[in-house]
Amino acid sequence: MKVVVIGGTGHIGTYLVPELVKAGYEVINITRGQSDPYLQDSAWNKVEQVILDRDKEADFSEKIAEFDADIVVDLINFQLEDTKEMVEALKETKLSHYLFCSSIWAHGRTEKLPADPNTVKKEALDDYGLNKFYSEQYLKEQYRQNGFPATIIMPGQISGPGWLIISPFGNIDPEVFEKIARGEKIYLPNFGMEILHHVHAADVAQMFFKAITHRNQALGESFHAVAKDSFTLYGYAKAMYEFFGQKADIDFLDWEKWCDYIDDEEQTEQTYYHIARSGFFSIENAQKLIDYQPQYSTRETVELSIKSYLEREVIEI
Repeated sequence: MKVVVIGGTGHIGTYLVPELVKAGYEVINITRGQSDPYLQDSAWNKVEQVILDRDKEADFSEKIAEFDADIVVDLINFQLEDTKEMVEALKETKLSHYLFCSSIWAHGRTEKLPADPNTVKKEALDDYGLNKFYSEQYLKEQYRQNGFPATIIMPGQISGPGWLIISPFGNIDPEVFEKIARGEKIYLPNFGMEILHHVHAADVAQMFFKAITHRNQALGESFHAVAKDSFTLYGYAKAMYEFFGQKADIDFLDWEKWCDYIDDEEQTEQTYYHIARSGFFSIENAQKLIDYQPQYSTRETVELSIKSYLEREVIEI
């Protein structure tokens, strides 16, 4: 079967594309040509590389449709209009499965825990989450009314070696890890009980692969691609002190004082959008329907990421 992966050299594709090749799929990777996979694998030698930029090609969806693929994995779709254009273009092909990468951010503020991926979601908090939310609604409608073969996968905070991960401060500034490594005191917002949802990119890729190989069970479904467990800000910070062999020294500030403590509007905005979506996201339907079995705990994922920080000298101890 022919699979088109849009954005296959990114976090998820780094693991997904080689797995598809090794399973015998013919894989076409759609890339802007600006990055390489985070990990090298000989399987990439069997992948057809096609340079296309969604933002610059007015007929991007039509060009994807011309491949007449059995499966399209859309990893970098951030706008409702792009989703609509893709669906209309693919309706005229032999497509049997369209997999859309959404986000847990499509939930907005969760009201009941654990959150069900197929629940009626409230509107998200920013344009990114809103467009994912609206795309999900549209794809569900197309599946119900027209039988369009869609599956929605909603990753948490994708992590792993090779890039920046969300820190115990809820943003991507790595400086807090240096403070922790030196045994310095840090302050967390509120009571440090907000939850982050790190997931190893390999486990997100596993979910896409399992959805492809369990197509009948996956059609029309939404799945959370997260680890089995999650960290509170406090638990995360404490685990990092342990990782660096230091005694935890953690205190708390209310939100306004904490923003003054950070003194960086971009960082505090990142933190706000991460912790305002605190919740716990169920993987029960993914385990039952497509045999999703995350291989990495939250702690393992974070520790592998920090080891990569040290190797790449993103942080200095």
